[in-house]
Amino acid sequence: MNNLEKTGFYTALYGLAIVLIWIGIFKFTPTEAKGIQSLVENSPLMRWIYSIWTPLTVSKLIGSIEIITAVLLMLQPVSPKAGLAGGILSALTFLATLSFIFTTPGAFSKIDGVWIPDQFLLKDLMALGISIYTVAFSAKQLNRLNGKALSNYDRSI
Repeated sequence: MNNLEKTGFYTALYGLAIVLIWIGIFKFTPTEAKGIQSLVENSPLMRWIYSIWTPLTVSKLIGSIEIITAVLLMLQPVSPKAGLAGGILSALTFLATLSFIFTTPGAFSKIDGVWIPDQFLLKDLMALGISIYTVAFSAKQLNRLNGKALSNYDRSI
């Protein structure tokens, strides 16, 4: 990986981590707990959680996971294992949030005759890509550290 590729990767990685920290911290507020409630309530994967905890507790739990994920992502340069775990958690997070596009009423609006998904959800597609790339990059580093032979796919990363 040349310097430009490293700069791009780490800019994307730390950008994602900063966004996750920022969003995670906001999840500790009543405003965000209320803001995500309709998303969680309409999700077949997550709606059950409100039968156990209050919306604010659920929001704080999600925020804690986002902050932990961000810290793991930021540790990637010194610990590929942490980066791998952070990448997996991040990918799962963004797969879950992208599913809200399909489960939340009103997630699409029609503007000038064009159906447009909610933009705060759509940006998660980029975050999912960064997460998946982080998983691949970290796995490649771990393979190198463990002295295992790499497949042709791994060498191209």
